[in-house]
Amino acid sequence: MERVICRNVKRSYGDLEVLKGIDLTINTGEVVSIVGASGAGKTTLLQILGSLDKPTSGQVLVDGVDICSLSEKQLAVFRNTRIGFVFQFHQLLPEFTALENAILPALINKTSKTVAQTRAKELLDFLNLSHRLHHKPNELSGGEKQRVAVARALINNPGVIFADEPSGNLDSHNQEELQKLFFDLRSEFNQTFVIVTHDYHLAKMCDRVIEMKDGVIHTHEDALN
Repeated sequence: MERVICRNVKRSYGDLEVLKGIDLTINTGEVVSIVGASGAGKTTLLQILGSLDKPTSGQVLVDGVDICSLSEKQLAVFRNTRIGFVFQFHQLLPEFTALENAILPALINKTSKTVAQTRAKELLDFLNLSHRLHHKPNELSGGEKQRVAVARALINNPGVIFADEPSGNLDSHNQEELQKLFFDLRSEFNQTFVIVTHDYHLAKMCDRVIEMKDGVIHTHEDALN
């Protein structure tokens, strides 16, 4: 089943054409990496696929919904319930505990606090963080913070997780742990991941590696792992 479809997507900022016509399909349960040199357009593409930016032209479908046609209000709801994000620097709120950070998207979705906490505890337990529920970010290691961010991304059972350099701020041990985690989550929840990374070890573990160059898809290879 097709989870994400991108058709002739272009993105310009003034006279600068960053994306020059991207066609891409990502299927349910796939773990796909996007690689390329700085300035190739990787993060711009990820932001457009994840609804954080809009293309200058072209179409993006997520679970059959044309996200470019949604109003800002509709888009906010869609983003909260159908898409998850994991960023390089975690983006956790420092005044909240791991559990409180993890449940935030569910509370925004008007899920009851009891239900949200139950779901978050299940996720954090799966992520081996059940002993860290009430610790704040400054009491967590880099790897633990990133796993809290993953739990937050998964809390509303989104169709796809977009990850932007998720292992870029981690040491080698935690990089390996995070890489393994993505595939465990795919096995457990049939989760779809689209990962922008400079980490070619992580990229080659994925089902597909998409290399971008100068705003286009340069190479597209299957099953390098």
